[in-house]
Parts: sequence; structure tokens; C-alpha cells
Amino acid sequence: MPDDQREGLQEELIDIILHVLQRNPQLHYYQGYHDIVVTFLLVVGDRLATALVEKLSTHHLRDFMDSTMDNTKHILNYLMPIIDQVNPEVHDFMQSAEVGTIFALSWLITWFGHVLSDFRHVVRLYDFFLACHPLMPIYFAAVIVLHREQEVLDCECDMASVHHLLSQIPQDLPYESLISKAGDLFVQFPPSELAKEAAQAAQAERTAASTFKDFELASVQQRPDTVLRQRFRERLRGEERLRGEERTKSILTKPRTNRFVKLAVMGLTVALGAAALAMVKSALEWAPKFQLQIFP
Repeated sequence: MPDDQREGLQEELIDIILHVLQRNPQLHYYQGYHDIVVTFLLVVGDRLATALVEKLSTHHLRDFMDSTMDNTKHILNYLMPIIDQVNPEVHDFMQSAEVGTIFALSWLITWFGHVLSDFRHVVRLYDFFLACHPLMPIYFAAVIVLHREQEVLDCECDMASVHHLLSQIPQDLPYESLISKAGDLFVQFPPSELAKEAAQAAQAERTAASTFKDFELASVQQRPDTVLRQRFRERLRGEERLRGEERTKSILTKPRTNRFVKLAVMGLTVALGAAALAMVKSALEWAPKFQLQIFP
């Protein structure tokens, strides 16, 4: 594609996305949304693509456009129950490998537009998804995993190996037969029957997420800038504590010396006062006698 044509297409793509988001402030852009928009733009042009994308964004794609990924993760949680219904061996193997469902995230939120190199296959899948239930992409994802059953079981049973295998979709898949199989699975195991298992998977995911948050917090604390700031705060606290101890020592030590001096002075004052009082009293007693002696 020539550069000028590519730039024009990018401008049209941005215009469509901004138009949809401005007219629907409750929607949020997500990474991968442009893969869907550009597919419609290439097939039907900007005017019709704008109307189609806006309609899809408020229906089929609505869960992906929340402010959080909670609903997207909930849809992903249907993947393993579907696989379990058809092939428990593959399900148990993936559970043992703890691979999770994140490998299928880009499949789901882009309707496979980001991972398939042949545009004809992308357009065929879009036709299929447009005509079906919004959860059909997750059924198709399950069909792909099941189709690769032997590859999965032959893989090393660890997260890294299985995730790497499943993240790479073969480009020569029998798409028509897989589409038919996905439709059959949807009829046999509708979402309503899998909702309980999906909810249980969500609960387990929340537990794992809480553990990951603890790990994430610990990792953040190992960042160099965080460590430096923490050490700086500790040094300031140490200096403040030292100054506080010095002030406390000053308050507790100096007053004791002053207190002893004050007690000594007070004691001397009392003694002198008592002596003076005794002298005055004696003087008052002797004064009349002395006066009579002077003035008989």
C-alpha cells in the first residue's frame, strides 16, 4: 500500500474511532479496537464502517469497552469449561500447566483480526461472528485449542511452553469446519449451562490476582527510584528521631541540675528566713526590758 494511501486510511480510522467515542462517552478505547475498525473500513468504506462499528461497540463489543477488563476476563473464563465438556484430558493438561486463558485475549478482543495474516480468513470469521451470539468468538477459540489437541498434549506441561504453543495460531486451519464445529458446541453447551463453571473460574482468578498484586507490590518496591526514596525517607526519620532524643535528653537532664540548685536555694532561703524570724521574735521579747533599762 502506498504511503499516501496508508496515511489517508489512518486518518479515516482515527476519525471513525473518535466519532464513536465522542457519541458514546460510556465507551472506552482498548488496545485492539482499531483492528476491528480497520477491517470494516477496508471492506465497506468509512461511511458505512462508522455506522457498523458504532452499533457493534454498543452490542457485540460492549464488554470490551468498559473502563476495566472485568467483563472481558469473565468472557475468557468460558473457554476452559467449553474445552472440559469436549475433551477433559486437554482441559486437565492445561490446568496442570497453569496456562490460564490470557493466550486467547487478543483472539477475543480483535475477533482474530490481529493474529491471522490472511485477510480472507479474517473477513470470513467476521461474517460468522456478526451473525451469531456475542460469545461466539470464545467458542471458536475453544475449537482452535481442541483442534490442536495432539500438539497440546505433546507439549511440555508447563505454563511457558503451552502458552507459547497456543499463542501461535497456524495459518492453514480448516476454517469452515471449525466454524461449523463452533456453532455445534454453542448449541450443545450454551452459555447459560456454563455460567456456573465460568463464575468458579472467576473466583479462582481473583484469588490468583490477589497473590499477584502482592507480588506486584513487592516488585514495585524493588524499583531503584522507589528504593532511593524509601532510603531518603528512612534517613529523614532517623535524623528526626535523633533530634527528638536529643531534645528529650535536654529536657530530662538539664532540669534535674536546675532542680537541685533550686532546692538548695529554697532550703537556704527557708533556713535564713527561720533564723531571721527567730531573731525578730527575740528582739521583740527583749525590746521592752531593754527600753526600761534605758529609760527607768
